[in-house]
Amino acid sequence: MSGIEVITFGCRLNTYESEVMKAQAEKAGLNNAILVNTCAVTGEAVRQARQAIRRARRDNPHARIIVTGCAAQTEKQTFAAMGEVDAVLGNEEKLTSASYRSLPDFGVSAEEKLRVNDIMSVKATAPQMVRHIDGHVRAFIQVQNGCDHRCTFCIIPYGRGNSRSVPMGAVVDQARKLADSGYREIVLTGVDATSYGADLPGAPTLGLLAKTLLKQLPEIRRLRLSSIDSIEADAHLMDLIADEPRFMPHLHISLQHGDDMILKRMKRRHSRADALRFIEEARRLRPEMSFGADMIAGFPTETEEMFANTVRLAEEAGIAHLHVFPYSPRPGTPAARMPQLDRSLVKDRAARLRATGQRLHQSHLDGMVGTRQWLLVENNGLAHTENFTLVAAAGLRPGELVPATITGHNGKRLDMQLTAAAA
Repeated sequence: MSGIEVITFGCRLNTYESEVMKAQAEKAGLNNAILVNTCAVTGEAVRQARQAIRRARRDNPHARIIVTGCAAQTEKQTFAAMGEVDAVLGNEEKLTSASYRSLPDFGVSAEEKLRVNDIMSVKATAPQMVRHIDGHVRAFIQVQNGCDHRCTFCIIPYGRGNSRSVPMGAVVDQARKLADSGYREIVLTGVDATSYGADLPGAPTLGLLAKTLLKQLPEIRRLRLSSIDSIEADAHLMDLIADEPRFMPHLHISLQHGDDMILKRMKRRHSRADALRFIEEARRLRPEMSFGADMIAGFPTETEEMFANTVRLAEEAGIAHLHVFPYSPRPGTPAARMPQLDRSLVKDRAARLRATGQRLHQSHLDGMVGTRQWLLVENNGLAHTENFTLVAAAGLRPGELVPATITGHNGKRLDMQLTAAAA
């Protein structure tokens, strides 16, 4: 091979950072290289990254393989010990061209492969400017990195460091460049995006940032948030939900569980009632609002009744897009030291929760039939409605916004018929 290939795992923030990595590696003159941007959320994510590294080496025996991302930050020795890996870069180092200019030669020891600093020592997030997100018709902008919270199941703060925000002016400049490049939709991303601004002068909030973007940049047609912690939703965000049609009616919420005792053991900052209250209020302000949510099944000490509370919460909230994670113990986290459930029980509960999610999604699809929607056409013959529901859209030009009437669905995605723009 020649050039640079990037293999990305995990979140939208990683997708954005992969573009930065590729640009910085090219700036450094790197060639014939594969950059693997890993995720550490679950043990399965780490296993998949290791598998991809081995496959990349088999397919490209002479390429340099550079591993980075959250798993490389939290398990640097694991990746450095792999014979297929030529270098391991930390989450801070992966974003600078100097890191790619100082890579070690082939055949060095595991220790010499490492370019990973103490992520907790990083106190600021430098704005990263990109004009293109390869393979995507919507553009992602990093507005925040790191997390100050310490949920007992989560390793990510140790991969990303403490919370730090990109100054508002830099976010506006990046959004303007992406809009000028033709992107109709922009997604604001972060590790804990709703903590945005607490470390900046004047402590602006995520809602204020979104308001400012839409006010200063009328060329932005659609604005989304990647994921939020609903307990941190501010008044500006609620204003956008109520009054701004360019703010998309879909929110992905970090719920994690539906039982108050488990939420306490997770060290979450919201209760079951808090979550339901936020969702009810958002729907009151914007009836077409849809919700996605992350839920963990099989957390340590979870009883059958506690699990049932999670199922009931998903049903009561009407979660249209449920992302289910079987609990995965991450070494170094408090939850990994709690009494663990049998893995077969964890998998069984995850399967039952996914079945609930599928029923809820079917109900959501049923409710969309007959509605009129503006669709953003993707690269793969699909499109997304404003509330982030998939639609079959073969033959349409990627990146275009088109009006349509929803005519039915196949259980996974909607069918549509194009309509006149005036409709």
